Amino acid sequence: MKPRSFMGCRIKAFRRPELPVRTERCAMEPPGTAGAPGAAGRPWDEAKAFYDNLTPKKKPKSPKPENAITIAVSSRALFRMEEEQKIYNEQGVEAYVKYQLDHENEPFLPGAAFPFVKALEAVNTQLRELYPDSEELFDIVLMTNNHAQVGVRLINSINHYDLFIERFCMTGGNSPIGYLKAYHTNLYLSSDAEKVSGAIEEGIAAATIFSPSKDLEVSEKQLRVAFDGDAVLFSDESEQIVKAHGLDMFFEHEKAHENNPLAQGPLKGFLEALGKLQKKFYSKGLRMECPIRTYLVTARSAASSGARALKTLRSWGLETDEALFLAGAPKGPLLKKIRPHIFFDDQMFHVEGAKEMGTIAAHVPYGVAQKHKRPLQEKQPQNSK
Repeated sequence: MKPRSFMGCRIKAFRRPELPVRTERCAMEPPGTAGAPGAAGRPWDEAKAFYDNLTPKKKPKSPKPENAITIAVSSRALFRMEEEQKIYNEQGVEAYVKYQLDHENEPFLPGAAFPFVKALEAVNTQLRELYPDSEELFDIVLMTNNHAQVGVRLINSINHYDLFIERFCMTGGNSPIGYLKAYHTNLYLSSDAEKVSGAIEEGIAAATIFSPSKDLEVSEKQLRVAFDGDAVLFSDESEQIVKAHGLDMFFEHEKAHENNPLAQGPLKGFLEALGKLQKKFYSKGLRMECPIRTYLVTARSAASSGARALKTLRSWGLETDEALFLAGAPKGPLLKKIRPHIFFDDQMFHVEGAKEMGTIAAHVPYGVAQKHKRPLQEKQPQNSK
């Protein structure tokens, strides 16, 4: 039986035990316990447990946006909405809204960002245990340009999966960019490439998230985030040299500038936010048990160009738990071993390779690699993000 909500709190629905009736009296004990040692009083214990479970459970308090690490997620990134998208494209907005209303008690299936969100909440649970009064937590905001009428199905789906998402932003077809700034967004994930590009242009860390080609089990206890280096954590300075002058000139440039930190890329701030939370576990002596683990997964060669990447992170006061320099080798097999909840890269070639191996990958549309003519965008519905 599905969970229900009461006065904003979640309760579990239970079936009332059937009470067998004897001819001489009403039997309170459950079947099979009559005459058993210690049977007296068991029905009352069960009844008490039943009513105790009806008591609304207090949810944790949401942190203030200015204190939290805010992750904005679109509805189609969090949930699978392909059928609804098809209805919008073929039948229009009115048929789409009607379908959502007719099916509002049917929860959506989990989407590409769902495991990532669950991992964020698992980290929050541990942070609240260690720092009960701290608001330095992940705060997840559902950011969608759906109409408010569709909100009931989204709320029902969030309650169905027991997600702690209290902040919604349903813009009714308007751009979410202004709202992302108001929420002090640290990361925006969407399945709409155009909206992600708009966020990047406004200086907001953002990525277009994709579902993998096959399912790969990820950790439920440790948040794992993998980053490409150039044009993701770092600027695209080095990639510009590769594009303009080739690899040999790139290697010479990196050697000559080894001690000059690279400029920051669009996701440097998000790595910084993760590092800030990691240090809260380290200060409690929990470095080895930290529920956040970060990875640098780059096509750079360690010997010829790896030192500058590591020294750049050091100059920022940042680090990743692991650094993998692949020297141009495919990233997919290594990512399959890591099993991150999300992998960020600026090149679709690497995103596609990760997807094929079962990794949830996100494209960061930043840098010289994006300077090509975009194909015409498919019609995007108002449920899109």
